[in-house]
Amino acid sequence: MLPVGPLMIEHRLIERLIAIMARQADRIKKDRSADIDFIDDCVDFIKGYADRCHHGKEEDILFKALGDKNLSQKHMAVLKELVDEHNHARNLTAGLVDEKNKYFKSTTEAEKQIFALEIYGHLKQLCELYPKHIKKEDKEFFLPIMDYFSSEEKAEMLAEFFEFDRKLIHEHYKNIVERYE
Repeated sequence: MLPVGPLMIEHRLIERLIAIMARQADRIKKDRSADIDFIDDCVDFIKGYADRCHHGKEEDILFKALGDKNLSQKHMAVLKELVDEHNHARNLTAGLVDEKNKYFKSTTEAEKQIFALEIYGHLKQLCELYPKHIKKEDKEFFLPIMDYFSSEEKAEMLAEFFEFDRKLIHEHYKNIVERYE
């Protein structure tokens, strides 16, 4: 298996959530009300899975390994775009959390409707960003950049991905305990 195989598999799960988010965003726009638990679950998924797990492997392992390679201008440009898109997703997610908190603290129906529309806007932007981002990685980047690596480097990277995943679950639950200590 190529090291990018696990990343592409992770894309499929992210796409599934994005499809659900798009449906919920449309419902929020129509009803002018938000499901706080759903938003919390989306934020948890985006922060924990899409960003920390998935983007973490890309940035901390794959992109870092590419730093030692003589990339073509095209691949360098795409790499920069991908990093910028990761940061944009983080900013959109932070904005979604802010709007969700404002919605939760709202005391009038009019305020709730305003913040529901802000939540809608952040969800829609995430739903527009991720499919394009994933397509770019899958079609324009992941497979071509594998040519920069030897078979040994690919095997080592794949092992690093699995070790990253193994440590991640322990890190997550350690953080929960430390938060309450």
